[in-house]
Amino acid sequence: MSMENLSLARKKLVKGEKSFFLVPGEKLEKGIQEVFVLGEDEGLILRANEPYKDEEAKVDRNPGDRWMVRGPDEYIPDVQVEVVMKRKAIPLDENEGIYVRDVKTGKVRAITGETYMLNHDEEMWKKELSPTIETLLMSGKDPLADRTNREVPVTMTRDKTRVITFRVPHNAAVQIYDYKEKKARVVFGPELVMLGPDEQFTQLSLSGGKPKKPNVIRSLCLLLGPDFCTDIVVVETSDHARLSLQLSYNWHFESDKVTKDDKVVESEAAKLFSVPDFVGDACKAIASRIRGAVAGVQFDDFHKNSARIIRSAVFGFDVNQKVRDRFHFVQNNLIITSIDIQSVEPVDQRTRDSLQKSVQLAIEITTNSQEAAARHEAQRLEQEAKGRLERQKISDEAEAERSRKELLELVANSAAVESTGQAKAEALSRAEAAKIEGEAAVQQATLKSQAMTIEAESELERLSRARAAEIKYVREQDELEINKVREMVGIDTQKFKDMVEAIGANTIQAIATSGPEMQVKLLKSLGLKSTLITDGSSPINLFNTAQGLIGGLQGHGPPAPPRAIPSAADSDDY
Repeated sequence: MSMENLSLARKKLVKGEKSFFLVPGEKLEKGIQEVFVLGEDEGLILRANEPYKDEEAKVDRNPGDRWMVRGPDEYIPDVQVEVVMKRKAIPLDENEGIYVRDVKTGKVRAITGETYMLNHDEEMWKKELSPTIETLLMSGKDPLADRTNREVPVTMTRDKTRVITFRVPHNAAVQIYDYKEKKARVVFGPELVMLGPDEQFTQLSLSGGKPKKPNVIRSLCLLLGPDFCTDIVVVETSDHARLSLQLSYNWHFESDKVTKDDKVVESEAAKLFSVPDFVGDACKAIASRIRGAVAGVQFDDFHKNSARIIRSAVFGFDVNQKVRDRFHFVQNNLIITSIDIQSVEPVDQRTRDSLQKSVQLAIEITTNSQEAAARHEAQRLEQEAKGRLERQKISDEAEAERSRKELLELVANSAAVESTGQAKAEALSRAEAAKIEGEAAVQQATLKSQAMTIEAESELERLSRARAAEIKYVREQDELEINKVREMVGIDTQKFKDMVEAIGANTIQAIATSGPEMQVKLLKSLGLKSTLITDGSSPINLFNTAQGLIGGLQGHGPPAPPRAIPSAADSDDY
């Protein structure tokens, strides 16, 4: 709340909560004011009326300075500050935008796809359009579905500060010209076009109606086709018969050259809009060709060959003298693919009456000729039917005679069969019986031989199996015997080994040497030098022994000591 002193003309700010009285000479300037509470998307545009120092921003303000305070915050303006306006952020979708103008530089730009709040040096800018384009934008018509509707009702009003958008339908194109860059761009559908501040749509003014009149159809987008247009052309033949032709042309723009590697070729795209009224231009070019071709033929020739004359005049001939299938406009790549002749009517009433009479006469002549042809055809068919009937009668009589002949032959054969039937039957029965008997004997002999073969084979198989079984039995017996002997040898070996291990090697050695040692000890105890011990059953030749001993003493010196004769204890009977 601010108070004004009338004597000093000074202001001061009193912030609540506070109670006070006005002194004489003071008054409330604007009463009790609310504190500005700002949200995140709000701000205040402020203007300084007096020089003062902004304590919050640490800036010296001069009179006329403008600045902005953004939320969230609570703001109480000083007495030197005036609140110009309150701003709020504008949320914008990806396909929405606003035009913003900088009041210092005058530059206008488009803000799209974000939440934006104008600062203290910016303001909303209104983009103006021509009345025709404004009407086309606000009509809400579908350029493709409503192309036959010539009325353009305005169904809505446009916010001029919002960015202008236009939905380009499928298989259509829109040309946009930037007056600042002095450059045009072509956008192909389906696409959403958003105009910049310096861009404008290229308006199309096309011919329409029947016959074609200029500036009937107004549109922002160019349909690329295929589509058709209808025109009425007045021609005059060489015999001065004036005719009104209603023709329908199928057309489309050649879009193969417009795009290359999924990129738009600007030069080829600009050709689409190089002819402002392509409908009127195409209809005039086609009509001039048709008039020139019809002017060189007579009415009867044109009436009989109108389609060939018109197609050859429009499309022309190729190197093989065949009619082409397309008419190409190089300026804008427009192609005419076919021409439909919907009607041919004379313009002059007398010519029309004469043509009507000639048509009626031709129809009458055609009808009479068709009646005569039908009558002759009926007579011909009647004569052919009578001839076929006579031929059928003759063929039926011949067939009856042939059947009668066959019947007589069958009767004669029946009688012959009846007379010879019994004898033939008996002979056949005897022959059949003999045949059966012979076949039975052959079959019996075959079965006997088969039985003997089976018996011999079974006996041979039995003997073979018996021999095999016997051989197997003997082999198994031998194997069992061999196994038994092998096991017995193993048992004896193991038994002897166990006995040796049980007695011990030292014990066996002691037993083997115990006898001789005892004898040696006994002889030593008796003091004998030589001893002869026999068992009484083995005689000893003492003469030879003594002679040998004596001979040995004579030849070699002293006699050798006596040799011990093995006793019975040293024999292998131990």
